[in-house]
Amino acid sequence: MQAYSSGFAPIYNAKWGGYAIVLAPRIRAYYEGLPIGAANRTVLDVACGSGQFARHFLQNGYRVIAFDSSEAMLREAASNVAAYIPTGQVRLFQGDAADFTIDERVGLAVSTYDALNHLDDLAALRSCFRCVYDVVVDDGVFIFDLNTRAGLLGWNSSAIEDSPELMLISRGRFDEAARRADIHITGFVRTASGLYERFEEKAYNMLFDLGDVKKALEDAGWRDVYLASNIDLAVPLAEPEQERRVFFIAHKPAPQTG
Repeated sequence: MQAYSSGFAPIYNAKWGGYAIVLAPRIRAYYEGLPIGAANRTVLDVACGSGQFARHFLQNGYRVIAFDSSEAMLREAASNVAAYIPTGQVRLFQGDAADFTIDERVGLAVSTYDALNHLDDLAALRSCFRCVYDVVVDDGVFIFDLNTRAGLLGWNSSAIEDSPELMLISRGRFDEAARRADIHITGFVRTASGLYERFEEKAYNMLFDLGDVKKALEDAGWRDVYLASNIDLAVPLAEPEQERRVFFIAHKPAPQTG
């Protein structure tokens, strides 16, 4: 799984954290509308990035366990949730979304901002689903988003962003045959001295067939799986492939009795 570099992580934190700030209250509202939402106030943030999503849940009284494969992103996350570390309300660790375990159980597991598109193939995605299933309590829920083909087609572009503090040059390409979108970002950041530091970052998203993802979830034991938009997580999409980004909602069933 891709891990962002030390040069890029602060830029990601500053420029793309707003997505989590908008999304987190919507996911929390959905979760709190479920019976498990009142019974379990522990969240697992898979590939947590720079921690803004986790911070929202911490601010609302949840305990959060969060991990990322990037040491640099975890440093940004630690800064964003620093107030909650001494109390033990948050736990951060470095880990791989396709191969992890924790010694606690959670009611809600999340992975956002197409983090799971960074997994290399369907086998890695299946492994992730099994790992998450093992740490979610009965009646718990797993929510994650993926970029679709429509979304990844938008990577076929170039852009320049220029300001006194930062210049970003982005060049993207979607390879239909390889089912992969790549973006190359070159940046120049103004330092305290007034000089500029250069960094480069290469990122990719893998394209997954939405039907294959749903089946992989069901094979791992998840039930009542459906796809939604972030506008209303409770309403299944009629045509998810038309969306640029979709959210998978998957529930862990309680054992049958009697």
